[in-house]
Order: sequence, then C-alpha cells, then structure tokens
Amino acid sequence: MYYISTDVFQISHFVKPFPIVIHLVLFKVSMLNKLRDYFGFSRQEVRGFLVLVGLMLVLWFSPLIYDRFYVSDNADFTISDRQTADSLAAVLDNIKHEKRNFEKYEKYNQATQNPEKPFVLTEFDPNSADSEQLQSLGVPRFIAERIVKYRSKGGQFRKKEDLKRIYDFPPKLYDKLEPYISLNTDNQSVKVDNRFPEKPTFTENKPVYVKPAIVVFDINSADTTQLIKLKGIGSKLAARIVKFRDGLGGFISTNQYNEVFGLDSLALAELNKFSVVRSEPQKINVNTATAEILDRHIYISAKQAQIIVRYREQHGSYNSPTDLLKIKIFDEKYIDKIKPYLAF
Repeated sequence: MYYISTDVFQISHFVKPFPIVIHLVLFKVSMLNKLRDYFGFSRQEVRGFLVLVGLMLVLWFSPLIYDRFYVSDNADFTISDRQTADSLAAVLDNIKHEKRNFEKYEKYNQATQNPEKPFVLTEFDPNSADSEQLQSLGVPRFIAERIVKYRSKGGQFRKKEDLKRIYDFPPKLYDKLEPYISLNTDNQSVKVDNRFPEKPTFTENKPVYVKPAIVVFDINSADTTQLIKLKGIGSKLAARIVKFRDGLGGFISTNQYNEVFGLDSLALAELNKFSVVRSEPQKINVNTATAEILDRHIYISAKQAQIIVRYREQHGSYNSPTDLLKIKIFDEKYIDKIKPYLAF
C-alpha cells in the first residue's frame, strides 16, 4: 500500500497490475506536493516548473543525442577539409618560425631583390666598386649603399678584413667574397703620400725636405690637427674621435678606440702607435648630478640616468660603485665600465 497525502488518495490492491505506471504517477504527485509545500507554489505553477525543467534537460542532452545518432552526408568531405587545414597550419608554423631570419636577411637573396640578375663572383676592389657592382656579387643593396657612404666620408679599406667592419656585414657572405677581393695597393700608397708635400729635388742650393716625425701625444688632450697627421685619419675622422672622447670625458684605455665608428685597421694601428692615455678622465659626481648631466655621458642612457637619480632621492647618497648594484637593472660588468667616470 502507498501513502501519498491525506488530501490525495490511497491505493491498495489494484497497484500490482500496473507497477511502472503507478510508480510514475505517485512520483509526480509526490513531487507536486513537495514543491507546493516548499516554495508555496500553486498547482499550475508547479506543473509549469516541471515542464520548464524537462525542456532544459532536453536542450542539455540534445547535442549529445544529435552527434550520436545523426550521421552527416558530408563526413568524407569534412575529414578532407581537416587534413587540408592541418597541412596549412604546418606550413604557417614553418613560415612563422623562419620569419625573423627572412626579415633580417631577405635582401641577401638575390632572387628576391633582383631575380633577373644572378650572382656573378668576380674580382672587385671595395675601394672603387659602385653599388650595382657590389649587388651583382651578392651584397644586399643596403649594405652596398653603406659601403659607398663609408667611402664618401673618407673611409678606406686597407686590407680585406676591413670589409667586416661595415655594420651588419654578414660573415658568411664575407667568407664567400674573400677570395675575390682585390685591393689596389698602388692607389692607396699614392693617396696616403699625397697628404704631405713632395720632397724637393736635392741640390746644393736647396736643403733636403725632411718630413717631421710624429711625436707620441696624450689622446685626452690632443686636438684634430694632431690626429690628422696620422695615416688613415682625415678631418672627419679626427672630429669624430674628439667628439667621442669629449662624450666620454676622456679615454681610460686604448681599447676604447675600437668603439669609435669608422676607424679601419690602419687608423687604429696609428692611434695605438702614437697616442697614449696619460691624463685622467673627467668625472661626474653621481650624488649631485642631474639626470640631464648623466645622460650626456656616452655610456649612460636617459632612462638609466633617471633611475640613478630617483634611487638616490629615495635611498640617499651613493657611497661607492657597489651601491649602484642595488639597482636591479645594473650588473657588475656595466658598473665596472662606468665607475672610472663617476665620483662619490
């Protein structure tokens, strides 16, 4: 015997012939009564709620039922599309992986730059070859223009290795072109000798002209007239060296000559031979200098100068170069580089 509620009805011996139906009916009636008692719904509101729950369950499980029992007529076409999409994705991944190298060296490929003119490796002189000739050898256009510009500012290639001093010149390309580099040493010697007056013919009446010997000088106090006397250094390079020196506050080592742009092997050899570092560099008081003053130094950027000043304002004066290591953006290598120019 099943008991539902006193206000519904009682079922006794006739339940057995229809057990499933009776159970469903009893469950429905029980749920109706419980919902009405708990939420205070009317009978119609309870039925509407059950219908809404039923619709939600149908909508929830309908995609699963659809995927299980519905077979698409275009199944083969979908698989084919997926295979095509996978292959395209693989190609795109390879393109993305090689994109950085392609962007950096895209002009190194002559087929991309000028496909109708293939590479022709022949002997050439970098001191006289024009941009088109360099490009025909496989040199990218922007590198060829950089070489011509370097020559127009007084630069000269004294030996084959000087070609590698051109900014961004590819090492592999140099290895390929090195056997074909032919420097005209005769023209170079004539050009260098023309910088000095020709020796007069020796006669009894005229004294023999003797070229004055170059005296070793202090690079931190030298002017452009002293620098011009060195082989391989003209007025533009001399002015560039002085400007770089003043931006540093003075050289502390001859190794810093390599940091001056445009100096070839001959100019560097002359500087190392006739110039020395004798006087001390000018120093900046890191505890009193403003960000603008610090920024004027070649080794200190505007952002680094601002950080140095802000840290000093927040934490007090610096006592030694090691205090600068407390700033996270600086490492020991950088501090060793700038500490000769700082005063505390």
